[in-house]
Amino acid sequence: MKFIVSTTTLLKSLQTISGVINTSSVLPILEDFLFEIKGGKMTVFATDLETSMSTELKVEAKDNGRIAIPARILLDTLKTLPEQPLTFKVDDKTFGVEITSETGRYKLSGENADDFPKIPQPEAVTEINIPAPALSNAISKTLFAVSSDDLRPAMTGVLFQVSPDGMTFVSTDAHKLVKLTRSDVKASKAAQFIVPKKALSLLKAALPGGDSGVNVSYNKSNAFFTFENTKLICRLIDANYPDYNAVIPQNNPNTLFINRMELQNAMRRISIYSNKTTYQVVLTITGSELKISAQDLDFSNEATERLTCNYEGNDIEIGFNARFLIEMLGVLDSGEIEIELSTPTRAGVLRPTEKNENEDLLMLVMPVMINS
Repeated sequence: MKFIVSTTTLLKSLQTISGVINTSSVLPILEDFLFEIKGGKMTVFATDLETSMSTELKVEAKDNGRIAIPARILLDTLKTLPEQPLTFKVDDKTFGVEITSETGRYKLSGENADDFPKIPQPEAVTEINIPAPALSNAISKTLFAVSSDDLRPAMTGVLFQVSPDGMTFVSTDAHKLVKLTRSDVKASKAAQFIVPKKALSLLKAALPGGDSGVNVSYNKSNAFFTFENTKLICRLIDANYPDYNAVIPQNNPNTLFINRMELQNAMRRISIYSNKTTYQVVLTITGSELKISAQDLDFSNEATERLTCNYEGNDIEIGFNARFLIEMLGVLDSGEIEIELSTPTRAGVLRPTEKNENEDLLMLVMPVMINS
């Protein structure tokens, strides 16, 4: 087998899918790219058995064939070469690979493509189409709230809920929760599935800019994301997602309106003085004034700041983990936000006051007990 390809085209394609590969895999062949040539087009695959990615690119080739090539040595070689055509020659019997550039020749050992794991194929799937910017935005706003606790597998991914009315993305780690609903993405029938964190991180990095669409198809075991010349396939998390609506407090009587950046910057400064185990900050709201305070009794550190705000409701004092609030404020992109509160022991609800078209975003953060 022989093919010719541009260094920059190949490097860009391989970098798109290389994040799938684990450097310390149990199976050595999982540290390889699978190259497959059919009809003058080359498809390159990478997998870790849970998540697979492939990308298609044009090459000069007369023969069809397959070969598995070690990813690390190939990527390191391509990164150091200037733009030029590279010729790959593959010995179909020994699986040896010879790469010829304008100035050099490089030999490495490939592996039998037949040993590469089979990539799942879409069977009995339901399909929907999502604009790439909408999907990228949904991943950005939910991924940070995903749990890393393997004892609760359902919460280690993002819940995708589709229906004829719209699509909802949910993530939670039991301390914070994000619910993002889009009214412009609809499915013929209701369904839900949980996509793992790693797959979504890779998907977000690979998604194209502009207004192109992403075809999402899913069945009981896998989800398939297809856009431009790239595909991502991931095994879904087989678990029941908790009833998140049950923890969202309704009819909150107290509402705080405040500048997002002012609150975020104040939180960053005050949290420096908080206890490094709880990161507790206390919000005291009286009238049109918000007081943010923190203290670390172990080191006699304390800090207080006052911000002006618009507040509707009864005076309240409530504690939160500063890191959670800072994370949420960093993900929101509204100039002003509203925080709904009821009692010091019930969750606070954050919303942007400037709503994006077709999008409804809610973030929830659990309070912490105030140290007396």
